Amino acid sequence: MPKNTSVAAHLRRLLDLLASGAPAEDFGTVATDARRGGVDGDDLAEIEQATQAALRVRGALRQHQRREAELTALFDTAGDLAALRDLDAVLRSIVRRARMLLGTDTAYLTLPDEEAGDTFMRVTDGSVSELFQNLRLQLGEGLGGLVAQTARPYATPDYRTDERFHHTHSIDAGVLDEGLVAILGVPLLLGSGSGGKVIGALFAADRTPRTFSPDEVALLCSLANHAAIAIDTAKAMTDARVALAELAEANAVIRERSAAMQRAEESHDRLSDLVLRGGDVADVAAAVADLLEGDVTVFDAGGWPLTPTAHGAGGAGGSAPAGTGGTDAPKGFVDTDGTGGTNGTDDAAALVRAAEESRATAHAVVHDGRWVCAVLAGQEMLGSLVLSGRPDLDGPDRRLFERSSVVTSLLLLLRRSVAEAENRVRGDLITDLLTAPDRDPAGLVARGRNLGIDLNRPHLVLVASTDADVRDRLAGAAVQYLFGGDGVSAEHAGTVMLVPDSGATPGDAAGAAAEQLTHLVGAPVTVAGAGPAAGPRPLADAHAEAARCLQALTVLGRRGAGGSAGELGFLGVLLGEDHDVEGFVRATLGPLLEYDDRRGTQLVRTLGAYFGCGGSLTRAKEELHVHINTVVQRLDRVQALLGPDWNSPENALELQLALRLRLLSRG
Repeated sequence: MPKNTSVAAHLRRLLDLLASGAPAEDFGTVATDARRGGVDGDDLAEIEQATQAALRVRGALRQHQRREAELTALFDTAGDLAALRDLDAVLRSIVRRARMLLGTDTAYLTLPDEEAGDTFMRVTDGSVSELFQNLRLQLGEGLGGLVAQTARPYATPDYRTDERFHHTHSIDAGVLDEGLVAILGVPLLLGSGSGGKVIGALFAADRTPRTFSPDEVALLCSLANHAAIAIDTAKAMTDARVALAELAEANAVIRERSAAMQRAEESHDRLSDLVLRGGDVADVAAAVADLLEGDVTVFDAGGWPLTPTAHGAGGAGGSAPAGTGGTDAPKGFVDTDGTGGTNGTDDAAALVRAAEESRATAHAVVHDGRWVCAVLAGQEMLGSLVLSGRPDLDGPDRRLFERSSVVTSLLLLLRRSVAEAENRVRGDLITDLLTAPDRDPAGLVARGRNLGIDLNRPHLVLVASTDADVRDRLAGAAVQYLFGGDGVSAEHAGTVMLVPDSGATPGDAAGAAAEQLTHLVGAPVTVAGAGPAAGPRPLADAHAEAARCLQALTVLGRRGAGGSAGELGFLGVLLGEDHDVEGFVRATLGPLLEYDDRRGTQLVRTLGAYFGCGGSLTRAKEELHVHINTVVQRLDRVQALLGPDWNSPENALELQLALRLRLLSRG
């Protein structure tokens, strides 16, 4: 066989090994067989180099396969949460996936026992020791106790010899009986930042020494977050079942007392059935509006509408009540100026005060002719229900209105839990999009499509920042701001990126986001916008432009405002990705250029001479070869066209820059 044919055969063998997923040691035999077959010199070196390249490709493929398996598990877990029926089944699934993905001998999950003041094993997978399965840990004891106490992940390659942990006889005996050596534990956290609450811990463990990688720690943390959401959602559903049981009890009392109570019973049954059939908050609002024959709107905790106004038979019909206005714009609550519009933030604040009064009294209250009922989850204010068109709300109807807030709170809690889970997964996509948009564009687009985000469709890109002491609130506020739409947000480099589902201009979208995020965070939030852009690289470029614009807004002292590069004058030309010089010149000198074209005058030339002579009228008239009065008259016309502050330092700088750029562009 000719040498070149022999080399090709060995190379084909390497490809066959790659295609079959052969173990790494099989690749080394290719060069050995080639050497035995008489291949030497450059051909043998070529085969050895190809072997190394094949091993690298094999490693990359295995890494992608592992990442795909991890994401699939996270998606499956999120799906389990969305269809949550049995908490134990979801927790067992999470623990089993943790063991499978990390390749450990066992995995387990612990939860606190508030009555006993310790923690216990809730779910185990791969455990064979009854002693270990019945372990109980005090706060601070062992690796698990330290995880619960500090709310931080901990890992040890050999627990029995690791002196970082407080060893106790019972814990060490259980670990020894199970034969565990390497252990990784992460907390189950509700909330983020310093306000997060540890409600348990998730562990993966091996019976041989092992060092856990940062990727494995991050993966287990993601699964722990899903477990925390499952537990929190189950608690919310338990609370809802209690609330629904109370509704049923109230219905029984109403049926016994009078025929009028029959209507209330049917109303409660209708709401309960609506929830069980998967109804949304807007469906509840529509049902309550129909039952109470009024107009109902659901607002969030900040006083901004979550649903369009639902009209009942006795309500306003085709026109929304003053102050609601649906969800297309950040409208408020009360028509304070008599125009049928709203006063924005002031009216939202009025609604918040009314909702606080409702929470304090535990009943619906009347405010400015409307009934307001707080929507609560424990003591947390989730929002409020507002009913108009029914000034005389009698006892049964009033109780129905108040009970409907409980159903609304259940739906809001479920929506929030699912939204938080989805946003975490979408946040991973945004992070990859910004850090490596060119690595796998097609893969990014496919991942986005799986999450309901079409990256090939034009999107606006917003970047928001706030003061360091309240920065931990911004990510949650962004989720709340986008709640109910198809937008997505993610933290990146100390800021939060938002991709809203909006057709507005970048400047308008940034301004609206700045106003509402400032309200939600309780501190000024500055927002910069760019785009629209479509595709991974253009979206990453739009983010970079928005980040530069955000820095410019901060330097210019526009803290708490929103804007885009196109609104920053010559700074926008410098910051923008496309450097629209012609657009800047037209925007700055447009009135003068149009006047000269229409009248045949020389206002632009006169303005250039005036600035070129340092603002000297005498020198300008000599350069223009006209009388000084002519220069004065022309500058008066410039002022009439550009405004009285045309010669202020800031405007003069932009005018001079536009004049210079115009000369350069004309060659």
